[in-house]
Amino acid sequence: MTLPIDTGPTTRDALLTCEQMAACDRFTIDNGTTGFTLMLRAGQGAARHIRRAFRPGRVLVACGPGNNGGDGFVIARDLREHGWDVTVALLGAVSSLKGDAAEAAAHWDGPMAALSAELVGSADILVDALFGAGLTRPVEGAAAELLARAAGRAASGRLKVAAVDVPSGVHGDTGQVLGTACPADLTVTFHCRKPGHLLQPGAELCGGVRVVDIGIDPAAPAMASPAARVIAPALWQDRLLPAGPADHKYTRGHVLVLGGAMPGAARLAARSARRMGAGLVTVCTPEEAVPLVAGDAPGLIVQDIPYDLGAFVSARKVAAIVVGPGLGTGAYAWRLVEAALACTLPIVLDADVFSLFAGRRLPDGGPAVLTPHGGEFGRLFPKIDVRESGRVAAVSRAAEQCGHTVLLKGPDSTVAAPDGRCALLDGAPATLATGGTGDVLAGAVAALLGRGLPPFEAACAGAWFHREAARRLGGTALLAEDLADAL
Repeated sequence: MTLPIDTGPTTRDALLTCEQMAACDRFTIDNGTTGFTLMLRAGQGAARHIRRAFRPGRVLVACGPGNNGGDGFVIARDLREHGWDVTVALLGAVSSLKGDAAEAAAHWDGPMAALSAELVGSADILVDALFGAGLTRPVEGAAAELLARAAGRAASGRLKVAAVDVPSGVHGDTGQVLGTACPADLTVTFHCRKPGHLLQPGAELCGGVRVVDIGIDPAAPAMASPAARVIAPALWQDRLLPAGPADHKYTRGHVLVLGGAMPGAARLAARSARRMGAGLVTVCTPEEAVPLVAGDAPGLIVQDIPYDLGAFVSARKVAAIVVGPGLGTGAYAWRLVEAALACTLPIVLDADVFSLFAGRRLPDGGPAVLTPHGGEFGRLFPKIDVRESGRVAAVSRAAEQCGHTVLLKGPDSTVAAPDGRCALLDGAPATLATGGTGDVLAGAVAALLGRGLPPFEAACAGAWFHREAARRLGGTALLAEDLADAL
């Protein structure tokens, strides 16, 4: 009993919630494809990836009581038909299975045992088909014991793990762990990834993620408005135009960086903006820091803070502003932020701005991109609990609340716009966790704003280029100065 798999192109950049994916399943079934057909395609596609990823060995397929377990039975049958040594461990009784899962189990005629942690001890490969992405309560009992035992064996290199949909215990919408979860070497999901495949800690627990096309009807309404997108060039490439013969430094965007108490941060933002393609970069900084910043690069324009910032940006044809990196939190900083916002130009707000306006609404200004890390986000939006609601919901709520694009930095950087669009960055390297890299990001986003990208697209592009520069530098350590140059 085999059906074709990978029946069409998957939607690579769409991220669906568990509810949206269930709606896609229902729509496809209502339009003539049986649920069991979808299950066969899912299980056979997952088995193919398992066969590609691992050498044959003793396989334990841990099946739960729902459709994830049904996928597991299909995987077990496929692997056994290819000559692999497979045992199914079932949580609960076969007689308790219903619908498509019961039909899948009826086609399994190989070894089967009640789920027990001891079974992991004799396995070379665990196929985790216990619970899917929509799990709503913590894993407990025999399932938790098996996953804990498997995690210990996997950590010692004695067990390979393949997860079906997500590692059991990981919530597909938030990436949070409910109770316990066993890290996977390979996770195979279906039709589209979910936010939890990219959000920590789920992203780290998933290992390598593969997507199987199971033939979801492309007209499914959920596909028209996915919960989020993966940050990728398709989001902005039609808007980011290459230099043309009629361009000059002002058409390429004049970026103004406003410095403060720590001039090194402004220097990094300016360096980044220049490497990102800004036509001109000016740093305005307190008078005592002018010689230090001016010595950084001969192509910078450096001067002290103008008395009338609005007149200055108009006369100098400034296209975008960066304020916050190294700014400080005194009265000077407060006045400068207010003056910058009053210019109503595209602006990047970073770092000390979030301490200045902790728990308060920002003054009105031009279109803005806010680039907080987790602690700064908490200060600016104290009533939004990221862990409780998940990053997608939290950042989307923050963007709606403040009326600007918000880029919450981290290994799973999340960008949301006030109009409801959201995008997630896939896998920023740990080398970015060092001082100054946030200043580099702020400068990169400002350059993109100055080149004409709207705030959401500029934030997404800045995050992507920032990650790619870090990846291509490689190594185990990274300097912010090198990151800026790698742009």
